[in-house]
Formats: sequence, C-alpha cells, structure tokens
Amino acid sequence: MTITEVSEKYGISADTIRYYERIGLIPPIHRRDNGIRDFTEEDCNWVSFAKCMRSAGLSIETLIEYVGMFRQGDATAGARKDLLIEQRVQLAHRIQEMQETLQRLDYKIERYEEITCGFEKKMR
Repeated sequence: MTITEVSEKYGISADTIRYYERIGLIPPIHRRDNGIRDFTEEDCNWVSFAKCMRSAGLSIETLIEYVGMFRQGDATAGARKDLLIEQRVQLAHRIQEMQETLQRLDYKIERYEEITCGFEKKMR
C-alpha cells in the first residue's frame, strides 16, 4: 500500500505517518526502488496500533520506548508487558475521571432542565 492509501484507510495524514516513522513510533517502512514507501500488512498494523494508543492518550515517548523494545526482540517481552500494564492502569484512571465528569455534567444539565421547565410554566 502507498502512504496515501494507508492515510485514507486509518484517517491519519500522510505527514503524521511520516513523522511517526521518522521518530521511531512505527518501524521503518520498506521502500520501492523509486523511494516510495510500500506498506505491508504488518506496517499497517503498526500504524493502527499507534493511532489507537495515541487516541487512548499514550505519550509519543512511551510508544517510542515500546517500539524500541519490540525491535530488540523477545528478551524485552516482560518489559513491554509491564509498560502496557502501567499504561492500562493510567488509562483506566483517566476513564474513571471522565465518567465522574460525565456524571457531573449530566447532573448540571438536569438542574438546568428543571429550571427552564419551571421558568416556562411561570411564563404561561
């Protein structure tokens, strides 16, 4: 696949994909003889992984660390797992905070609905 096709498939700009490759967030992409990136299914999996993890709030630095360890091989499997567990704990905490914020917003909206309904009754 070309970078344009990958960009369209995952909804990430080609510039972002190039940036991710340049900083090591995704492994280097094989290039054709003419220099055009030629994405394999495995490369696409890395792009998908990076997009998913970034959307979940993982830092670029954390993901670069993970990819670096991955490229070192199976000897880093335990460290990679630990890193992912740590990130999962942090994500679960952020989700909990967001749930609490959502509940607070729902409460506030309900109060405003009560106020506006009461106001409308008075206006009749």
